[in-house]
Amino acid sequence: MKKILVCGAGGFIGGHLVRDLLRQGFTNIRAVDQKPFEAWYQRCDEVENLQLDLSRLDACDTAVNGAQIVYNLAADMGGMGFIELNKALCMLTVLINTHLLIAARKYGIERFFYASSACVYNADKQRDPNVTALKEEDAYPAMPEDGYGWEKLFSERMCRHFREDFGVQTRFARYHNVYGPHGTYDGGREKAPAAVCRKVIHAKLSGKHEIEIWGSGEQTRSFMYIDDCLKGTQMLLNSDWIEPLNIGSNELVSINQLVDIVEEIAGIKLARNYNLSAPKGVNGRNSDNTLIQKVFGWQPSTRLRDGMEKTYRWIFDEITQHRESGKAAVVNLS
Repeated sequence: MKKILVCGAGGFIGGHLVRDLLRQGFTNIRAVDQKPFEAWYQRCDEVENLQLDLSRLDACDTAVNGAQIVYNLAADMGGMGFIELNKALCMLTVLINTHLLIAARKYGIERFFYASSACVYNADKQRDPNVTALKEEDAYPAMPEDGYGWEKLFSERMCRHFREDFGVQTRFARYHNVYGPHGTYDGGREKAPAAVCRKVIHAKLSGKHEIEIWGSGEQTRSFMYIDDCLKGTQMLLNSDWIEPLNIGSNELVSINQLVDIVEEIAGIKLARNYNLSAPKGVNGRNSDNTLIQKVFGWQPSTRLRDGMEKTYRWIFDEITQHRESGKAAVVNLS
């Protein structure tokens, strides 16, 4: 059985991917993350787990040696509050993909997947909350999210040129706001779905029935449940499609509507305080799924209400069980 390398396996998407591969019967898996094992969101003792800093070329050489399939989900990133205030850290992530590609070329990797982002899209096309869904060609002319988006767009080009010049079979997807259980929900790196869940839960538990919303709440997004992300990712890696591809839900909602959904799940109504000086990102962003439907006859389809209920229940359990530490417990799947 071919060895599969999952980079960023201690993170949200990477941890879910390792578990999903095991569920499908894959056992020859190497999971790598720079975080200490006790800080991994999910950890499986059935696989080879390594703690390595993949921004270093020697670490990437160790990680890739002996593998045939590489999933690069490793990045120094977070929600809008993190990426707007840590542009240099986000840019330094370019070292991870660069060194992994060098090692992939050296060892003749069969397939290499890179997780890009909808943050690569031209900002001029995202100024209106009533946004026209973004097609893959809308990344150019280039004007991506400063820092994080530029790193993602540059790394896409590097994947393309390693395929064209060196024959490394690269695939890359543009993720649109992936969410679900077993992810970050506090500490500054969390994204909107988890942050809203946390805020609503704290309001409910504390009895202080109010919530702070970053921006006007009118900014719009689509959010993709983790199960759809995993399916689309593996479908793309195993295909012959070599161009950029959106993997995201096209269910557009405002942040106010996202709060409505979580309030309904929690059975509570909160007074809303709008922090207009907080990071809020672009005014509108949605995924045009025309191309993925054409290529695969499929698109992410988990209803936001359904995915958010699962996410809310998990975060609620985490907060109530670990209120003293305020940190998510590591889930050992062995």
